Amino acid sequence: MTVEKTALATRAEPEEKARTGGRAHVVLPAFNEEAALPALLRRLADVALTEQLTVWVVDDGSSDRSAAVAESGFGGLEVRVVRHAVNLGLGRAVQSGLRAALEAAGPDDVIVVMDADDTHDPGLITLLQAEIATGSDVAICSRFVPGGDDRTAPLVRRMLSRGAAQLFRRALGVEGVRDFTSGYRAYRATLLARASEHWGERLIEEQGFACMVELLLKLRHCHPVITEIPLDLRYDRKQGPSKLKLRRTLVQYLKLLARDRLSPAPYRKL
Repeated sequence: MTVEKTALATRAEPEEKARTGGRAHVVLPAFNEEAALPALLRRLADVALTEQLTVWVVDDGSSDRSAAVAESGFGGLEVRVVRHAVNLGLGRAVQSGLRAALEAAGPDDVIVVMDADDTHDPGLITLLQAEIATGSDVAICSRFVPGGDDRTAPLVRRMLSRGAAQLFRRALGVEGVRDFTSGYRAYRATLLARASEHWGERLIEEQGFACMVELLLKLRHCHPVITEIPLDLRYDRKQGPSKLKLRRTLVQYLKLLARDRLSPAPYRKL
């Protein structure tokens, strides 16, 4: 399996790099995912047979039984539910999940964000943890490295992902990152804690799919080491229609790019 590593500016502190072997906190932002969650949680329960996992399902104001499904129990898998009374959007759901996971995470832990629609393979969590354990601060499951594949996704969605990748690579110069919009990533908990301490509630301001790009752009000020591993996106397992709105997401990407270009870098070292 091909793995590409990129050092952004400077590496994190050496003592932070020595921390390995912790728990993986898996954040699942969920809006009306009652149909998809059982299969995904069973796959996560299989991973939990060999890995330490805590799953955080963020029920973002679902009108179905997503929360009840998450709480129903899956082979001893530790599942915690974070609830939004109303739908607040993907960005706020990711923010709530990260905040809850960080409150419980130890310095050796990893925080993984993945989609709740069963299109991401939980088996990759082991590989993501291995990348963090060997020195990466962020590990991205990428459709655009050798071995990655998104052929099961709709053509329009594939075109949007590729266009956004080209746009952000050229405009922002985050060297080595190919898949800016992937929703499946692992973060060193201490890295997220440093970023959260600086930005607080502003760590994620985008409400929609652009939130994943925004988080990566803010984390780059912490000078992380980033790894990409191949992702075979299983869009054929998706239950129900896509929640991605093409025009709205494209506008969000362009606004995010403009805001990033105009915003000053943090005034102190993160």
